[in-house]
Amino acid sequence: MLDTDVLPRSFLYVPGDRPDLIEKALAGSADALILDLEDAVPIGRKEKARRGLREWFAATFVAGAPVVRPQIWVRISQGSIIDDLTAVVGPGLAGIMQAKCSEAALREAGASLNELERSRGLEPLSVGMIGLVEDARSLQDLESMAAVPRIVTFAIGEVDLMADLRMSRTVAAESALDSIRARVVVACAAAGLLPPLAPTSTAIRDLEAFEQSSRKMLDLGFRSRTAVHPSQLAVIHDVFTPSAVDVESARDVVERFDLAGGGVAVDAAGRMIDAAVVRGAQETLIRSAQRYEIPA
Repeated sequence: MLDTDVLPRSFLYVPGDRPDLIEKALAGSADALILDLEDAVPIGRKEKARRGLREWFAATFVAGAPVVRPQIWVRISQGSIIDDLTAVVGPGLAGIMQAKCSEAALREAGASLNELERSRGLEPLSVGMIGLVEDARSLQDLESMAAVPRIVTFAIGEVDLMADLRMSRTVAAESALDSIRARVVVACAAAGLLPPLAPTSTAIRDLEAFEQSSRKMLDLGFRSRTAVHPSQLAVIHDVFTPSAVDVESARDVVERFDLAGGGVAVDAAGRMIDAAVVRGAQETLIRSAQRYEIPA
């Protein structure tokens, strides 16, 4: 499984049948790429896309080659789980995102990953899984899906989910959407999973609106966000990276609590510091410890 307590801040979707865009994205600033074998690839090009990704992984992650900086994830289709995984599982794959996830689909993917890791000489459970919640059934089954082995966290496919729920994207519906988002955050926390990925936004020109929605997602408990365009990455990184002020405040809280030796402690503003406050401060420090270096 992933050897980190923190997921990347940004996940950039890249069509799995566009090697030119993949290479361009590799040189960009995204923390992680999601090579898409689902909606971004027309049905008639799926097999060609699988062959292309199989060749790309083999050529990119060769012994002795420099490590590719962004984490590499692949979004797979519910109707072609085995074919998709057979094409991409190997060195360099951090994990898969299961589109239209269900407990049955996640378990099928997990069983296939078990066999592919064994047959291809990978460490057991080295490939993580993110479940993409896109319909009412998966929303209802969050608890059981969260118990599936190797699941890392969930993401929300809001366009599909809203269509299934017959919801409209209006101001009046926003509070209902927030309750759904919070439900996913709660499910991840209750199961001990990493915080979920905030939903994709098509606001590639209105970056002010994208920043506002990203800050709300941060407040709701999300710690990463997917992007459909490189222009969104700088906003995601700015929002989901703890500021210098946040880090200094978190360090101060932890130090004051430790110095109190289990006794009463107060922060710089005179507010009580308890275990929950310390956990929040520690999470901020863990997130700030992640290092993201943009390639030259």
